[in-house]
Amino acid sequence: MTSAPHRDAADAGSLRVPDTLEDVLSSAWLTAALGRRFPGLEVSTVTPGPVISRVATNARFRIECVGGVPPGLSANLCVKGYFTEVGHAARATGEHEAWFYRDVAASTGMRTLRAVYADVDPLTHHGVVITEDVVAEGATFLDARSDYTPDQAAESLTELARLHAATWGDPALADARWLAGRMDGYLRVRGVREIRDNFAGPIGAGVPVEVRDAERLAAAYQVLAARAKSVSRWTVVHGDAHVGNVYLDGAGRPSFVDWQTAQRGPWYLDVGYHIASALSVDDRRRAERDLVRHYLDQLRAGGVDVPSWDDAWLGVRRGMVHGFFMWGITLKVDPAITSLLLTRIGTAVTDHDALAAVENDQEW
Repeated sequence: MTSAPHRDAADAGSLRVPDTLEDVLSSAWLTAALGRRFPGLEVSTVTPGPVISRVATNARFRIECVGGVPPGLSANLCVKGYFTEVGHAARATGEHEAWFYRDVAASTGMRTLRAVYADVDPLTHHGVVITEDVVAEGATFLDARSDYTPDQAAESLTELARLHAATWGDPALADARWLAGRMDGYLRVRGVREIRDNFAGPIGAGVPVEVRDAERLAAAYQVLAARAKSVSRWTVVHGDAHVGNVYLDGAGRPSFVDWQTAQRGPWYLDVGYHIASALSVDDRRRAERDLVRHYLDQLRAGGVDVPSWDDAWLGVRRGMVHGFFMWGITLKVDPAITSLLLTRIGTAVTDHDALAAVENDQEW
């Protein structure tokens, strides 16, 4: 399947991406933004709803339009952007997510939020996305403390397989700068110090002693980042496929959100990470091999020549290291969630000697 080629934000038209939530929620700006997809639309009233603001701001709202909301557009919407003082410093973080929703999401066929506007300001690099408000449709957002079963994990792996198969080596995406692998960039921002602090404190209490080594994890991740950037069998990966980036839609079906880390890379970065993070240790140990087989079956059904079992399992082990590092460097998340995920993923890394799967040059 071929995705739409990426367009530079500067070519998207003269509509500026606002810096403030107040400007986004104005009738005039929404008329111009939504009018790109729904010509002739005129927003008459905007009713703000709940706002959640950390680094990014997520704000729900409802619109009314002259002559009624046009077919194909929900009146209940949600905007995600970087509107606060803290957010302004990190607003380029939203670029990749906006481009994913604008240029890739719809063509994959996977379940994710339906974007009705997504763009990046060429001057400020502020990425803003407006989606339908799935909470109004009965969706439930999850975190690591949510009950999640192996059957649900199979469904979410099906969605990842749809993403991977639809973008597998896609020549239209091969040179897109915004999809360049950037795992090495995570190492430039955080690394040994943050991992050591997490491992040494209450957050890391459940990490098995065999893998409670910040220097070793950071060194292994450096190898993984370099190798992932140069793989020939690449696809577009979510990049942060833990269960907290999953919601259940109104029909209870797993769906993915939060695409800031979307990039080209090997499929297993998503699969190993997802399996290790989504399930309890006991459920993961019982179901993980069946889940990998299920994923490979779904990838094959999408037209991909899948790797052998041995190569696939080696990759899954490496994907677990990716997730372990991502949560090793995590700050400013509820400590209960970080602790639970470090325990789950660290146990998986220990169970499968996953660090060695990255460190051993003969296995690459």
